[in-house]
Amino acid sequence: MITTPDPHAIAMMVLTLIALMLFTRDRIPLELSSLGLIAVLATGFALFPYPGVEPVDFFAGFAHEALIAVCALMVLGQGLVRTGALEPVGRVLGRVWGRAPFLSFLATLVIGAILSAFVNNTPIVVLLLPILVSVCLRTSSSPAGVLMPMGFATLIGGMATTVGTSTNLLVVSVARDLGLKEIGMFDFVLPAAIAGGVAIVYLWLIAPRLLPARPIDLDNPSPRVFEARLQLEEASPFIGRTLADAIAATDTEMSVTRIRRGENFIMPLPDVVLRAGDRLRVNDTPSQLKHYEKILGAHLYSGDRQVDEDHPLSADNQILAEIAVVQGSTLDRANLKFARFLDRYQLAVLALHRAGRDILDAKDEIQEVLLQPADILLVQGSRDQIASLKQTTDFLVLDASVDLPKNDKAFIALAVLAGAIALAATGVLPIAVSAVAGAAVLLATRCLNLGAAIRAISPSVFFVVVASLALGHGLVVTGAIDYVTSLFLASTEGASPTVILSALMLLLAILTNIVSNNAAAVIGTPIAVGIAVQLGLPPEPFVLAVLFGANMSYATPMAYNTNLLVMSAGNYTFAEFVKVGVPLTLLMWVTLTWVLSTLYF
Repeated sequence: MITTPDPHAIAMMVLTLIALMLFTRDRIPLELSSLGLIAVLATGFALFPYPGVEPVDFFAGFAHEALIAVCALMVLGQGLVRTGALEPVGRVLGRVWGRAPFLSFLATLVIGAILSAFVNNTPIVVLLLPILVSVCLRTSSSPAGVLMPMGFATLIGGMATTVGTSTNLLVVSVARDLGLKEIGMFDFVLPAAIAGGVAIVYLWLIAPRLLPARPIDLDNPSPRVFEARLQLEEASPFIGRTLADAIAATDTEMSVTRIRRGENFIMPLPDVVLRAGDRLRVNDTPSQLKHYEKILGAHLYSGDRQVDEDHPLSADNQILAEIAVVQGSTLDRANLKFARFLDRYQLAVLALHRAGRDILDAKDEIQEVLLQPADILLVQGSRDQIASLKQTTDFLVLDASVDLPKNDKAFIALAVLAGAIALAATGVLPIAVSAVAGAAVLLATRCLNLGAAIRAISPSVFFVVVASLALGHGLVVTGAIDYVTSLFLASTEGASPTVILSALMLLLAILTNIVSNNAAAVIGTPIAVGIAVQLGLPPEPFVLAVLFGANMSYATPMAYNTNLLVMSAGNYTFAEFVKVGVPLTLLMWVTLTWVLSTLYF
């Protein structure tokens, strides 16, 4: 029987729809929309009280066990990245790929899926992306046929255990809060493995045929940037004037990285008074450098040789490389100017791409753009500088070499992660406790510094989880979930439990490709429990239907952060994600429907 919802329940359902729409807006940061949602919920219930609900209840998500576990596991995953603990896996794959690429591709998919069952898939993708790009560049084959399948394989593996994704932890925690028996770490490995096996075959044999043979092209699409010196002569009009005056004369376009005066080097401060013989180190295009030479009345040098018609600027030892911004790096949520990228690494950034597109407008300064995970920087610099960049673990360099970072803390990081998972799997400690203890050990042993650990926690995931828990709480206590559940059952009246379960999973699969998968999971879990209670059936298969459906983030690049990373690295289009991801979603949906109904009904 469908009952009329009260005003609070109606308000919660309207607010849920608004929240889901906000979560799809790229221009509104998830952190901002999530925090705004929490504020609206708390303020609304303070102004319009509801029996048994306190406004501060909506802040409980900040201390929820699932959120603590998610954040701690992010830190553990960052420990693997920083120490290069997975480097042996990468080296083995890099060596065997040249001997048997067809079987090596299958091995890569399987290994990526297995690792992602225990580690957040972002470090796995960060490990495998440069390996696949390098072997494809060395063999003159197309990376487009392997990068997307690899990314999807890690998503598939992540649904096999409770620690595989933050979504799994949320579903299990919310189900337990609703009174269900706690789902163990490996309780749903069997259905996930069966469906995952079918999906891996699809990704191995069929998906590459659906993708274009598009090589990664690092040929120069932009003017080359050169490091040169502008030597001020006696006749220069800027002798005795400040560096700020000289820069202003170029309409502030000239950027000076160092001043050499005799045998000494001077920091390029604005109030430095220029003298004859000073050499200003500048990085820019040839036309701009000649422009500065004319304005300043200087002579242009490359090294110790004056630049003229007989000796033009040369790009000897200068190469181009693509660098991906990864979650937790010093460029995550920062700009190049704040991170002092040019000063630290002596690399010129020629272009900036997001989701395969150049995101710079004519009015934008590349140094001022706030970078996000999965952004791709096209940089130019010496081979030595590019090589040294790989050892920082802060960047993902996509080129034709396999040079994975590793330090002497790798074994400690791997042992800590294995210990945390083992303690949780055997029931000795809850996953939140073991993961936090593991994070503390990483900090104590200096596998991670505090800054890296803090950056490892994604602000968007943090606030979306808290907001989703608050939203789910409001939907449950006001009876809105009961109303939605009754509507769902009314629309499937007379259908078998298998059809109802399948419809619920498909609904979550569609929702997770449009909005945050964590939000979809938190909203869907109470509905699943409500369906099971009203039908008098075991709730576990319906909860797992929500878990699996919310993990099917295959159909759009925005559905999961690693999809965007793969999209940028492989230069995929939105349509190509749909072309490969929709069949994969349908395949997983049909297979899991059959497996769950066979195991539980």
